[in-house]
Amino acid sequence: MDLSNLVSTSNAQRQHGIIDESRISRLEMEHQKHLEGLVLTKHPFDTLKIFTLAILEYIKQSAIYAMTHGWLFLLTTLLSLSIGVILLTVNGPHEKHVDELVHYFRFGLWWVGLGVASSIGLGSGLHTFVLYLGPHIAIFTLRATQCGRVDLKSAPYDTIQLNRAPSWIDKSCSDFGSPLFPQLIDSERFRTPLLSILPQVQLEAILWGIGTAIGELPPYFVSRAARLSGRRPEALEELDASFVEGSGFLSVWLMRLKRWTFSQSQHLNFFTILVLASVPNPLFDLAGIMCGQLSVPFWKFFTATLIGKAIIKTHIQTIFIILVCNNQLLEWVENEFILILEHIPALSYILPHLMDKLHTARERFNHQHNMPPLSSKANKWDFSFATIWNTFVWLMLIGFFNKIITATAQSFLKEKQKKEMDELIAEGGFKSQREKPECSNGTADLKTD
Repeated sequence: MDLSNLVSTSNAQRQHGIIDESRISRLEMEHQKHLEGLVLTKHPFDTLKIFTLAILEYIKQSAIYAMTHGWLFLLTTLLSLSIGVILLTVNGPHEKHVDELVHYFRFGLWWVGLGVASSIGLGSGLHTFVLYLGPHIAIFTLRATQCGRVDLKSAPYDTIQLNRAPSWIDKSCSDFGSPLFPQLIDSERFRTPLLSILPQVQLEAILWGIGTAIGELPPYFVSRAARLSGRRPEALEELDASFVEGSGFLSVWLMRLKRWTFSQSQHLNFFTILVLASVPNPLFDLAGIMCGQLSVPFWKFFTATLIGKAIIKTHIQTIFIILVCNNQLLEWVENEFILILEHIPALSYILPHLMDKLHTARERFNHQHNMPPLSSKANKWDFSFATIWNTFVWLMLIGFFNKIITATAQSFLKEKQKKEMDELIAEGGFKSQREKPECSNGTADLKTD
């Protein structure tokens, strides 16, 4: 073939490639526009439709996998469900034990589920520690200091649950018996030790912590799957992107902190993961992504996360809530304050006045946190408070599920768009501009006879 014909053919192929590249660019822009518009607030019907398709596809794939690989697990699950249905429906002497087991199962499922929701719902603000576990610990602590006893629960599962209040919250202190701890000076409350209160709320706190550890697994598995497929997770791609103009100081600072954390990823060992999981911080989701991207072994990641979140972090938060709601903290502040002022001669003369102020503040604290049993006189206020609180919780849940539905629909659509793009590239027989080899012209590799 003549050299001029080869050059003409090469130029035509190059022009065809440019046209195809333009077509791909337009398609990518359309895909991105469709993806950004796929939210419940803009296109609710399309979003719900794609979300439903994603759920059906997931169920289909799970069923196929269970039939081909997990038949033993499926058989065990069906057998267990059959035994459970028989035990629940057939009357007999086992009913009492089955009811107790059901109570424990609901109790564990509730607190573990709240932990999972708190962990995977950080982006939507669904912090179930603030909504449920924290108030539960605070109310129990205040009740224990008011009654001078810690044996308030009828059973370990006697806690706040869905549509169910604990039995001890409506009872008067006389229903539990005489106080077991000494009364505080100039106060109606009792000196209830921290180590006596902690075991009473420890089980639900640990279950909640286990749930938060389980909730950190999806970022790890998604990142690990992306690593095996040769792709980078979206969260890491966002770190490479430049800051959005007009972003707030806190957003910019947090992004810089995430970049620094990722730059230290070579130091991710068991102890580092344990420390990140033990301290309340917004960066642990990034730690899970990095562990998956760096192929950190699953049991190494999960064990460190479980110990950090379910044991260390949970106890830090629980002890803090108990101390804040316990009068011993105020007494400790008072004693330390006196000790400091006594060694300052210039301020020692104002000590009595300051102590009076502190006693007034303590009495005000005790009065504001006094928890009398519910009565008909307080029904109106209790109803109003419960209505406001339930409305707030439901708004949080709606926002959380909105995030879940939108993210699932966008992920499913993005996967479909990727397949469509791959098919288009395969049919055209060309590569995108990013994958083209660098060459100065179309005749770079041509040789003359």
